[in-house]
Amino acid sequence: MEEKIVFGVVPSRRLGQSLGINNIPPKICSYSCIYCQVGRTLNFSTERSVFYSTDRIVNEVSSAIHQLKDRGEAIDFLSFVPNGEPTLDINLGKEIAALKKFNIPIAVITNASLIWKEDVRYDLKEADLVSIKIDTVKRDIWEKINRPDRECLFNQMLEGIRIFASEFKGALITETLLIKDVNDTLDNLKQTAKFISAIRPAIAYIGIPTRPPAEEGILPPKKTKILYAYKIFTDFSIKTELITESGGSGSFGFTGNIENDIVNTVSVHPMSETQIQELLKKASAKWSVMEKLLSEKRINEIKYKEERYYIKNFK
Repeated sequence: MEEKIVFGVVPSRRLGQSLGINNIPPKICSYSCIYCQVGRTLNFSTERSVFYSTDRIVNEVSSAIHQLKDRGEAIDFLSFVPNGEPTLDINLGKEIAALKKFNIPIAVITNASLIWKEDVRYDLKEADLVSIKIDTVKRDIWEKINRPDRECLFNQMLEGIRIFASEFKGALITETLLIKDVNDTLDNLKQTAKFISAIRPAIAYIGIPTRPPAEEGILPPKKTKILYAYKIFTDFSIKTELITESGGSGSFGFTGNIENDIVNTVSVHPMSETQIQELLKKASAKWSVMEKLLSEKRINEIKYKEERYYIKNFK
Protein backbone atom coordinates (compact mmCIF):
# COMPACT_ATOMS: atom_id res chain seq x y z
CA MET A 1 0.00 0.00 0.00
CA GLU A 2 1.40 3.39 -1.02
CA GLU A 3 1.66 5.67 1.98
CA LYS A 4 0.27 9.16 1.77
CA ILE A 5 2.58 12.17 1.84
CA VAL A 6 0.07 14.36 3.67
CA PHE A 7 -0.98 13.71 7.27
CA GLY A 8 -3.09 15.33 9.95
CA VAL A 9 -4.21 17.84 10.86
CA VAL A 10 -2.00 17.72 13.93
CA PRO A 11 -2.43 20.08 16.91
CA SER A 12 0.74 22.15 17.27
CA ARG A 13 1.74 24.64 19.94
CA ARG A 14 3.65 26.60 17.30
CA LEU A 15 1.34 26.31 14.30
CA GLY A 16 -2.18 25.64 15.55
CA GLN A 17 -3.93 23.01 13.42
CA SER A 18 -1.17 21.89 11.08
CA LEU A 19 -1.65 19.82 7.92
CA GLY A 20 1.66 17.99 7.61
CA ILE A 21 3.56 17.32 4.40
CA ASN A 22 6.01 14.41 4.62
CA ASN A 23 8.10 15.32 1.58
CA ILE A 24 11.03 13.02 2.47
CA PRO A 25 10.90 9.18 2.37
CA PRO A 26 11.32 7.42 5.72
CA LYS A 27 14.29 8.55 7.74
CA ILE A 28 16.51 10.19 5.15
CA CYS A 29 18.20 12.95 7.09
CA SER A 30 21.39 14.90 7.59
CA TYR A 31 21.14 14.32 11.36
CA SER A 32 20.37 11.40 13.64
CA CYS A 33 19.35 13.30 16.75
CA ILE A 34 19.49 11.39 20.01
CA TYR A 35 16.00 12.65 20.88
CA CYS A 36 14.34 12.12 17.48
CA GLN A 37 10.77 10.94 17.95
CA VAL A 38 10.79 8.81 14.79
CA GLY A 39 13.97 6.90 15.60
CA ARG A 40 17.48 6.71 14.22
CA THR A 41 18.30 7.89 10.72
CA LEU A 42 18.31 5.03 8.22
CA ASN A 43 19.97 6.90 5.36
CA PHE A 44 22.27 9.86 5.94
CA SER A 45 22.40 12.47 3.21
CA THR A 46 23.33 16.08 2.57
CA GLU A 47 22.62 15.93 -1.17
CA ARG A 48 19.40 17.50 -2.36
CA SER A 49 17.33 15.16 -4.52
CA VAL A 50 13.92 14.66 -6.10
CA PHE A 51 11.75 12.40 -3.94
CA TYR A 52 8.16 13.06 -5.03
CA SER A 53 6.71 15.04 -7.90
CA THR A 54 5.39 18.50 -7.17
CA ASP A 55 2.08 17.50 -8.77
CA ARG A 56 1.67 14.57 -6.40
CA ILE A 57 2.27 16.75 -3.35
CA VAL A 58 -0.12 19.46 -4.56
CA ASN A 59 -2.81 16.89 -5.44
CA GLU A 60 -2.56 15.17 -2.06
CA VAL A 61 -2.70 18.48 -0.22
CA SER A 62 -5.71 19.55 -2.28
CA SER A 63 -7.52 16.29 -1.54
CA ALA A 64 -6.78 16.50 2.19
CA ILE A 65 -7.93 20.13 2.39
CA HIS A 66 -11.27 19.27 0.80
CA GLN A 67 -11.78 16.19 2.98
CA LEU A 68 -10.93 18.05 6.17
CA LYS A 69 -13.00 21.12 5.36
CA ASP A 70 -15.98 18.92 4.47
CA ARG A 71 -15.73 17.58 8.03
CA GLY A 72 -15.42 21.02 9.56
CA GLU A 73 -11.73 20.69 10.41
CA ALA A 74 -9.68 23.90 10.65
CA ILE A 75 -6.30 24.20 8.93
CA ASP A 76 -3.98 26.95 10.16
CA PHE A 77 -0.78 25.92 8.36
CA LEU A 78 0.48 23.66 5.61
CA SER A 79 3.67 22.40 7.21
CA PHE A 80 6.69 20.69 5.68
CA VAL A 81 7.59 18.54 8.67
CA PRO A 82 8.72 15.13 7.37
CA ASN A 83 10.46 12.23 9.10
CA GLY A 84 13.72 13.52 7.62
CA GLU A 85 15.17 16.92 6.70
CA PRO A 86 12.75 18.79 4.38
CA THR A 87 15.41 20.87 2.63
CA LEU A 88 16.90 17.68 1.16
CA ASP A 89 13.98 17.95 -1.28
CA ILE A 90 15.37 19.85 -4.25
CA ASN A 91 11.83 20.78 -5.36
CA LEU A 92 10.94 22.38 -2.02
CA GLY A 93 10.76 25.91 -3.42
CA LYS A 94 8.58 24.82 -6.35
CA GLU A 95 6.29 22.92 -4.01
CA ILE A 96 5.84 25.90 -1.69
CA ALA A 97 5.12 28.18 -4.65
CA ALA A 98 2.57 25.72 -6.06
CA LEU A 99 0.79 25.42 -2.69
CA LYS A 100 0.31 29.18 -2.37
CA LYS A 101 -2.92 28.91 -4.38
CA PHE A 102 -4.67 27.38 -1.36
CA ASN A 103 -4.22 30.64 0.59
CA ILE A 104 -3.10 28.82 3.73
CA PRO A 105 0.17 29.90 5.39
CA ILE A 106 3.09 27.56 4.69
CA ALA A 107 5.68 26.54 7.27
CA VAL A 108 8.95 24.62 7.00
CA ILE A 109 10.48 22.94 10.05
CA THR A 110 14.20 22.52 9.35
CA ASN A 111 17.27 21.44 11.28
CA ALA A 112 19.17 24.16 9.34
CA SER A 113 22.03 21.80 8.46
CA LEU A 114 21.86 22.76 4.77
CA ILE A 115 21.03 26.43 5.21
CA TRP A 116 24.58 27.42 4.29
CA LYS A 117 23.62 26.52 0.71
CA GLU A 118 22.31 29.48 -1.25
CA ASP A 119 19.67 27.42 -3.09
CA VAL A 120 18.28 26.15 0.22
CA ARG A 121 17.93 29.69 1.56
CA TYR A 122 16.28 30.72 -1.69
CA ASP A 123 13.68 27.95 -1.37
CA LEU A 124 13.00 28.67 2.30
CA LYS A 125 12.30 32.33 1.53
CA GLU A 126 9.11 31.19 -0.23
CA ALA A 127 7.61 30.05 3.08
CA ASP A 128 5.52 32.17 5.43
CA LEU A 129 7.16 30.70 8.52
CA VAL A 130 10.46 28.89 9.00
CA SER A 131 11.39 27.11 12.20
CA ILE A 132 15.11 26.53 12.74
CA LYS A 133 16.62 24.03 15.16
CA ILE A 134 19.35 25.51 17.34
CA ASP A 135 20.09 23.10 20.19
CA THR A 136 23.54 24.54 20.77
CA VAL A 137 26.23 26.67 19.14
CA LYS A 138 29.09 24.53 20.44
CA ARG A 139 30.46 22.01 17.98
CA ASP A 140 31.13 19.19 20.48
CA ILE A 141 27.62 19.38 21.92
CA TRP A 142 26.13 19.64 18.41
CA GLU A 143 27.92 16.43 17.44
CA LYS A 144 26.69 14.68 20.58
CA ILE A 145 23.04 15.73 20.28
CA ASN A 146 22.40 15.98 16.56
CA ARG A 147 24.93 13.36 15.36
CA PRO A 148 25.31 15.03 11.95
CA ASP A 149 26.37 13.46 8.68
CA ARG A 150 30.10 13.91 8.20
CA GLU A 151 29.41 16.27 5.29
CA CYS A 152 27.58 18.74 7.56
CA LEU A 153 29.54 21.95 8.08
CA PHE A 154 29.08 23.48 11.54
CA ASN A 155 30.51 26.98 11.14
CA GLN A 156 29.02 27.37 7.68
CA MET A 157 25.64 26.34 9.07
CA LEU A 158 25.76 29.03 11.76
CA GLU A 159 26.74 31.63 9.18
CA GLY A 160 23.96 30.41 6.89
CA ILE A 161 21.45 30.91 9.71
CA ARG A 162 22.70 34.47 10.19
CA ILE A 163 22.40 35.24 6.49
CA PHE A 164 18.94 33.71 6.19
CA ALA A 165 17.67 35.56 9.25
CA SER A 166 18.85 38.86 7.79
CA GLU A 167 17.08 38.22 4.48
CA PHE A 168 13.88 36.37 5.39
CA LYS A 169 10.71 38.47 5.30
CA GLY A 170 8.42 35.91 6.93
CA ALA A 171 8.16 34.71 10.52
CA LEU A 172 11.36 33.12 11.81
CA ILE A 173 11.17 30.99 14.94
CA THR A 174 13.78 28.84 16.66
CA GLU A 175 13.57 25.59 18.59
CA THR A 176 16.00 24.50 21.26
CA LEU A 177 15.45 21.10 22.84
CA LEU A 178 17.15 20.62 26.19
CA ILE A 179 18.65 17.29 27.25
CA LYS A 180 19.73 16.56 30.80
CA ASP A 181 23.51 16.79 31.27
CA VAL A 182 24.10 17.48 27.58
CA ASN A 183 23.15 21.04 26.60
CA ASP A 184 21.65 22.37 29.82
CA THR A 185 24.77 23.96 31.35
CA LEU A 186 24.58 27.67 32.07
CA ASP A 187 27.51 28.44 29.78
CA ASN A 188 25.96 26.58 26.84
CA LEU A 189 22.58 28.20 27.43
CA LYS A 190 24.14 31.66 27.49
CA GLN A 191 26.07 31.05 24.27
CA THR A 192 22.98 29.66 22.56
CA ALA A 193 20.82 32.56 23.73
CA LYS A 194 23.43 35.08 22.60
CA PHE A 195 23.44 33.60 19.10
CA ILE A 196 19.64 33.42 18.90
CA SER A 197 19.23 37.00 20.12
CA ALA A 198 21.43 38.19 17.26
CA ILE A 199 19.16 36.64 14.60
CA ARG A 200 16.06 38.18 16.21
CA PRO A 201 13.44 35.44 15.83
CA ALA A 202 9.77 36.24 16.28
CA ILE A 203 9.80 33.71 19.09
CA ALA A 204 12.22 31.14 20.51
CA TYR A 205 10.80 27.87 21.79
CA ILE A 206 12.58 25.91 24.49
CA GLY A 207 11.47 22.30 24.63
CA ILE A 208 12.20 19.02 26.36
CA PRO A 209 11.67 15.41 25.24
CA THR A 210 7.95 14.65 25.47
CA ARG A 211 7.71 11.58 23.21
CA PRO A 212 9.80 8.39 22.95
CA PRO A 213 13.32 9.38 21.82
CA ALA A 214 15.64 7.53 19.45
CA GLU A 215 18.00 6.54 22.26
CA GLU A 216 17.51 5.32 25.81
CA GLY A 217 18.44 7.52 28.73
CA ILE A 218 17.45 10.78 27.04
CA LEU A 219 15.86 12.79 29.81
CA PRO A 220 14.65 16.35 30.34
CA PRO A 221 16.69 18.62 32.61
CA LYS A 222 15.55 19.37 36.13
CA LYS A 223 12.83 22.00 36.37
CA THR A 224 15.31 24.49 37.79
CA LYS A 225 17.50 24.13 34.68
CA ILE A 226 14.49 24.66 32.41
CA LEU A 227 13.60 27.83 34.30
CA TYR A 228 17.23 28.98 34.13
CA ALA A 229 17.11 28.50 30.36
CA TYR A 230 13.94 30.57 30.10
CA LYS A 231 15.45 33.32 32.27
CA ILE A 232 18.68 33.38 30.27
CA PHE A 233 16.82 33.62 26.96
CA THR A 234 14.55 36.40 28.18
CA ASP A 235 17.53 38.26 29.67
CA PHE A 236 18.82 38.44 26.09
CA SER A 237 15.53 40.15 25.14
CA ILE A 238 14.27 37.08 23.27
CA LYS A 239 10.54 36.44 23.23
CA THR A 240 10.55 32.91 24.62
CA GLU A 241 8.05 30.13 25.26
CA LEU A 242 8.50 26.82 27.01
CA ILE A 243 7.11 23.62 25.49
CA THR A 244 7.02 21.00 28.21
CA GLU A 245 4.03 18.98 27.01
CA SER A 246 3.39 17.25 23.68
CA GLY A 247 0.92 18.68 21.21
CA GLY A 248 -1.16 21.82 21.10
CA SER A 249 -4.65 22.54 22.34
CA GLY A 250 -6.47 21.30 19.24
CA SER A 251 -7.23 17.78 18.04
CA PHE A 252 -5.96 15.42 15.36
CA GLY A 253 -7.83 15.56 12.06
CA PHE A 254 -9.92 12.80 10.48
CA THR A 255 -10.11 12.72 6.67
CA GLY A 256 -12.43 9.73 6.32
CA ASN A 257 -9.97 6.80 6.36
CA ILE A 258 -9.01 6.14 9.96
CA GLU A 259 -6.32 3.54 9.22
CA ASN A 260 -4.50 5.81 6.79
CA ASP A 261 -4.89 8.80 9.09
CA ILE A 262 -3.24 6.93 11.96
CA VAL A 263 -0.41 5.36 9.93
CA ASN A 264 0.42 8.56 8.04
CA THR A 265 0.42 10.64 11.20
CA VAL A 266 2.51 8.32 13.38
CA SER A 267 5.10 8.03 10.62
CA VAL A 268 6.12 11.57 11.60
CA HIS A 269 4.33 12.35 14.85
CA PRO A 270 4.08 9.55 17.45
CA MET A 271 0.68 9.55 19.11
CA SER A 272 -0.13 8.63 22.68
CA GLU A 273 -2.84 6.13 23.55
CA THR A 274 -4.99 9.02 24.76
CA GLN A 275 -4.60 10.85 21.45
CA ILE A 276 -5.40 7.68 19.51
CA GLN A 277 -8.55 7.15 21.58
CA GLU A 278 -9.68 10.71 20.84
CA LEU A 279 -9.11 10.27 17.11
CA LEU A 280 -10.94 6.92 17.08
CA LYS A 281 -13.86 8.55 18.85
CA LYS A 282 -13.95 11.33 16.26
CA ALA A 283 -14.03 8.67 13.52
CA SER A 284 -16.65 6.55 15.35
CA ALA A 285 -14.12 3.72 15.24
CA LYS A 286 -13.08 1.12 17.81
CA TRP A 287 -9.76 -0.01 19.25
CA SER A 288 -9.90 -3.00 16.89
CA VAL A 289 -8.47 -0.63 14.25
CA MET A 290 -5.28 -0.39 16.31
CA GLU A 291 -5.20 -4.13 16.93
CA LYS A 292 -5.33 -4.68 13.17
CA LEU A 293 -2.53 -2.18 12.46
CA LEU A 294 -0.38 -3.74 15.18
CA SER A 295 -1.01 -7.29 13.94
CA GLU A 296 -0.10 -6.22 10.40
CA LYS A 297 3.10 -4.67 11.82
CA ARG A 298 2.30 -1.33 10.22
CA ILE A 299 2.80 0.39 13.56
CA ASN A 300 4.70 -0.29 16.79
CA GLU A 301 3.73 0.29 20.41
CA ILE A 302 6.28 1.89 22.74
CA LYS A 303 5.96 2.66 26.44
CA TYR A 304 7.39 6.01 27.53
CA LYS A 305 6.87 7.86 30.80
CA GLU A 306 4.16 5.42 31.88
CA GLU A 307 2.13 5.98 28.72
CA ARG A 308 1.83 3.99 25.51
CA TYR A 309 2.83 5.65 22.24
CA TYR A 310 2.41 4.47 18.68
CA ILE A 311 4.89 4.96 15.85
CA LYS A 312 5.13 3.68 12.31
CA ASN A 313 7.12 0.50 11.76
CA PHE A 314 9.81 1.54 9.25
CA LYS A 315 11.39 -1.92 9.03
